[in-house]
Amino acid sequence: MVSTEAAVVIDSFVPSTVPASVAAAAAAVAVVVEVEAIKTTESMLTNLNQQSILDFDKGDPTMYEAYWKSIGEDFKITISASEALSYFANPKSFCWFMLPKLEQEIRNLHNVVGNAVVEGRHIVVGNGSSQLIQAALYALAEPLDPSSPISVMSAAPFYSCYPQIAHYMRSGLFKWGGDAHAYDRDDQPYIEMVNCPNNPDGELRGPVVNKANGMLVHDLAYYWPQYTAITKPVDHNIMLFTMSKCTGHAGSRIGWAIVKDSHVAKQMVKFLEISTIGVSKEAQLRAISILEMISTNSCSTNFFEFGQFVMAGRWKTLREALEGTDILQVPNFPPRHCNFKRNYIECNPAYAWMKAQEGINLEEVMKEENIRVRGGGTFGCPSNYARLSILGRDNDFDQFLKKLPSIVKRLAHSKF
Repeated sequence: MVSTEAAVVIDSFVPSTVPASVAAAAAAVAVVVEVEAIKTTESMLTNLNQQSILDFDKGDPTMYEAYWKSIGEDFKITISASEALSYFANPKSFCWFMLPKLEQEIRNLHNVVGNAVVEGRHIVVGNGSSQLIQAALYALAEPLDPSSPISVMSAAPFYSCYPQIAHYMRSGLFKWGGDAHAYDRDDQPYIEMVNCPNNPDGELRGPVVNKANGMLVHDLAYYWPQYTAITKPVDHNIMLFTMSKCTGHAGSRIGWAIVKDSHVAKQMVKFLEISTIGVSKEAQLRAISILEMISTNSCSTNFFEFGQFVMAGRWKTLREALEGTDILQVPNFPPRHCNFKRNYIECNPAYAWMKAQEGINLEEVMKEENIRVRGGGTFGCPSNYARLSILGRDNDFDQFLKKLPSIVKRLAHSKF
């Protein structure tokens, strides 16, 4: 149907002597133009609506863009078309797809920071820590050839992706077993994921179950000086780290495991062989340059000092904005001595684990303010909890702080 305005335009431009077929064609064109105009308007409104939503759900580490932009082109990597053609990086190594230089730089970085024991340990590189979690679960469960899937668990609040990772392949080897606090079996093997500092609440934690048949995987993605005090070099059977949260290069998809047992390390490599035939050499080459730059402190500004400065500033302003109200709370962390900083520092976790009054759905309240967060239910907790990422860009965080009084007011008047 042609609108009245479109019909007037057609009538004014089509003389009476023009054949009816031509006039009909002109009318059809007008209809198309009108429909496209409506679609364009709707698209613009949709885009405006999307732009107004502040996304604090995902831990996308874009706060580090400012640092790496300040570095400029000094550490640009160029790879020729003739490089890195082969599947193999080091055929003599059990982790045959890992570049020897990357293994060296991983060991160097941990020795500089002092957050993990690497001497006499095996390094396995993977496509981010998510793949390495799957590889670790496979490596621990497969040799047992269980008659029923082994329970994988973590203490609530647990990282929200652990259940997804354990369920995703619907494996006969393992399954998600829920909150580790509720596990009461003494006769069955289990795997406990120990996340330290914990995502979402930032707590430094150890295993909860502590039974004879247990196997542990320590997820240490946030055990870096910008998030927490480095109190000691940890030394566990399987320790997982990732470029994403260490340097901010989430898009490179580089993670690594530090593994004590050679058989477990080889089984993890087997999983990586089957799933992706290794890890991109381009990503490894980029990681080599970045890790070397950090461990040698080749930049004018120390990377970890930058990260600690930004995180400390954001937590300070967040606490100041919430001062004087108990309607919305975030955890407090006592200062700890950091061996890397050689001083007492406050912990500044990557996420704010927010708590509202019981009965309130904090995720929904935030959504009403056009703020996307991750609700407590996905972490094994009630709906009055939610996780807010502190890792985004400055402008987004500033906008959130401006909205905070409105959020607190809305929570104060929420019915529950």
